[in-house]
Amino acid sequence: MGVRNELYPIFLKLHQLDVLIVGGGNVGLEKLSFMLKSSPNANVEVVAIQFLPELEALVEKHPSVKLTQSKFKKKMLKKRHLVIACTDNLEVNKRVYDLCRKKHLICNIADTPPLCDYYLGGIVTKGNVKIAISTNGKSPTTAKRLREFFEEIIPDDINKMVENLNEYRKTLKGDFQEKVDKMNEITQSLKGKQ
Repeated sequence: MGVRNELYPIFLKLHQLDVLIVGGGNVGLEKLSFMLKSSPNANVEVVAIQFLPELEALVEKHPSVKLTQSKFKKKMLKKRHLVIACTDNLEVNKRVYDLCRKKHLICNIADTPPLCDYYLGGIVTKGNVKIAISTNGKSPTTAKRLREFFEEIIPDDINKMVENLNEYRKTLKGDFQEKVDKMNEITQSLKGKQ
């Protein structure tokens, strides 16, 4: 088998967290769009000396996002949970990363895997069902193709099934293990579907 992906996937409630993006160019736009597509109410501040008009237009549609036209300053890291730096100045990006390490903040320096505590992967969403895809930072194109594949094979009515199973689960009596066994029994048929 050789190399394995040791990243740990988590699903963040970005409307409850405080996110900082440093950089208002093409990469900043890409990172912000990606985030808002998945979490339209994400609580984000984007800091840059100047912003692409497309980024400004995107922010206008999302009241939870704030633009700050300024150079990056150390104090901007106060009360953050998640940081992305994507300026075209490597020194600024590296400074953001070093300061984040000191503050125990998780940080992503765009296109620089050694300076990333996390990666933003491919995402498939169908109602309540969300699948995150990671290629360990090696191939965004593969993640994109896998996303398209999953979007095609996951039925659109999967959300109805999830809602129905959730309602049914609430009616079950017994302890935790009995409930797990019953839900496993009911969903067994999903494994056989091609």
